[in-house]
Amino acid sequence: MYRLLIVEDDRSIAGAITEQAERWDLECRAVKDFRAVLDEFVDFGPHLVLLDIGLPVYNGYHWCCEIRKISKVPIIFISSASDNMNIVMAMNMGADDFISKPFDGAVLIAKIQALLRRVYDYVPDSRLLSHRGAVLNTGDDTLQYNGEVISLTKNEYRILLCLLENKGKVVSRERLMERLWKTQQFIDENTLTVNINRLRKKLEQSGLTDFITTKVGLGYIVE
Repeated sequence: MYRLLIVEDDRSIAGAITEQAERWDLECRAVKDFRAVLDEFVDFGPHLVLLDIGLPVYNGYHWCCEIRKISKVPIIFISSASDNMNIVMAMNMGADDFISKPFDGAVLIAKIQALLRRVYDYVPDSRLLSHRGAVLNTGDDTLQYNGEVISLTKNEYRILLCLLENKGKVVSRERLMERLWKTQQFIDENTLTVNINRLRKKLEQSGLTDFITTKVGLGYIVE
């Protein structure tokens, strides 16, 4: 089931879109906190975003730019401010389409479905895992923090992925070693320690101090 994030402060419009989209088996969420749109985006992990221009706190252009820093997810602007300048601005900031208000619900759904098919029919699904503002994209194996990409080795990515998938839980050294080297045997435990230390140093250099905590005798945790 595809997930649709609706960033629209008019509750009646958001409700009508949700009702229409759910008839076509789309899972919908309407943003509630317009100060934390990016947080809700990361938490929900949508396949497509519907984004109004006129929003409380920050406008749709701001949130489009913020989303584009961490994701290539399709974005459709929906707005009554449909003059040429706004349409051009939206497309230049990374939008995939622009639909003028008022719009026909059937046309909106048709455009959503067409865009979903075009983007996802031949592309595997990806997830975004976040903690303390850092976002790990499982689609392209990248870590982003404060708008910058933190370069990770294959092992560093696998360690971080395992810890974020189990956020709040201790992950044993044995489990991490199995995750990293499941096709090999007799791996020296010091190899894991070296990888953990390198990852920690890399995170600290980017401002993410104490991101991974050691639980002596148990393993590691992101909490």
